[in-house]
Amino acid sequence: MKGRKFFAPLELNASDYSLAGGGPAKPTAPRPLGPITRAHRFASVIWLAARIYAPYKAIQLWSRLAGDAKKEARYRRQDARATRALYNASVRLEGLLIKASQFIATRADILPDEWINTLGQLHDRVPARPFPIIRDQIERELGRPLANAFAEFDETPIAAASLAQVHRAVARDGRRCAVKVQYPQIESIVAADLRNLTFTLRLLALIEREFDFRPLARELLKYIPMELDFLNEARNCETIARNFAADDAVVVPRVYHDLTTRRVLTMELVDGIKVTDVAALERAGIDKRAVAQKLIEIFTEQILRDGFFHADPHPGNILVQPGPRIVLLDFGLAKDFPPVFRDAMVRLTFAILTSNRDAIVAAFRELGFRTRDESPETLLTLASVFLGNSIKRNRAYADAALIKEFSEELPRALRANPIVEVPADVLLVNRVLGLMSGLGKTLDSQVNLMATLMPYATRLMAKTSAGSAGRE
Repeated sequence: MKGRKFFAPLELNASDYSLAGGGPAKPTAPRPLGPITRAHRFASVIWLAARIYAPYKAIQLWSRLAGDAKKEARYRRQDARATRALYNASVRLEGLLIKASQFIATRADILPDEWINTLGQLHDRVPARPFPIIRDQIERELGRPLANAFAEFDETPIAAASLAQVHRAVARDGRRCAVKVQYPQIESIVAADLRNLTFTLRLLALIEREFDFRPLARELLKYIPMELDFLNEARNCETIARNFAADDAVVVPRVYHDLTTRRVLTMELVDGIKVTDVAALERAGIDKRAVAQKLIEIFTEQILRDGFFHADPHPGNILVQPGPRIVLLDFGLAKDFPPVFRDAMVRLTFAILTSNRDAIVAAFRELGFRTRDESPETLLTLASVFLGNSIKRNRAYADAALIKEFSEELPRALRANPIVEVPADVLLVNRVLGLMSGLGKTLDSQVNLMATLMPYATRLMAKTSAGSAGRE
């Protein structure tokens, strides 16, 4: 079979493998990057930011002086140059740049096609590491030769991402496996990239004083390191599986703990069609709009019902089976809300659905939002962007006209009364909403948010009110 290697049992040399007969080896500390590598990555990120930012700023300033006649054409040409520069830098430097590019590529709802089409190639087609490096990492983590853990192991990965790549395998007992292997030294690379990105965002904040990039920096610093702990990912996976145990339309792979460590995650191999492969969905007789509807329901339940949600549902992490059944993958980035925070999210959703302005402002403040002068207008505009306009006008969440309107309204409101404090948990919710909106556009979503969300919000609001009364 091409690309697959079949292993026979080998005799072990205990001097070569300290845990030759047993389970996972003791974790080893990541090797730090050398000063030359760190300096190269820093200079590359700063140069990339300048290559992308400066031409856009020049077009903006020139258009003010010379008029808007050719502004859109100039922007489109710069979109093509900028996205190609970012793609090439991501492939060359890897690490956090790939992760950032993958997120950008999910925003089909707000970004031009040049960005989506070029960076979308990074979702599951990141250049893979050579197999000998992956094999050494697995053997180091499991404490035994690969042949003693797996009867079969496909040397060609089925997916390669920013932090790890995934291989098909068959365990010694016949279980079909997807083995996710973290790249060696990626922890040190990500730590350096986080420092570089934080510096770059601070620099941009000095230049563009109307925008505060610190909440984004805090989000990255808090959550990206969590994705490097595969034991944490295994726990997240099992929590989601328990929460949807009664829903046959949601598929979550089983974790195989005997073949899992902090840097190697072995799970059940589950087949499906990539959620954005619309042509393949049609060939399989799967209604793409039904998929969009089910995705909104799943993530509504996670955020409002469970208070625990998959925070990275980009297209590479979602497969579809006939039904439609939704397969969720990659749980490195997941969030557990405190009950009080989840209740506040329920109240905010219900207030937006019922157009209760005072309740909207109160819920935002309960969640931890603060504006410069404490007037409510910015928060009300944010509510419209969040859900309100889509509901009031009975349009799909991914409606192009609404998205254009949001992109014009929100910057005006933020300039008039900037938000000075945003809770990090809400940033993750916003990330999920952005990803869902991008997927919704791809799937030609016709989801009616009022009809979908109101039953959840009404039921959960009643529970929240009952719980509050019980605590009094």
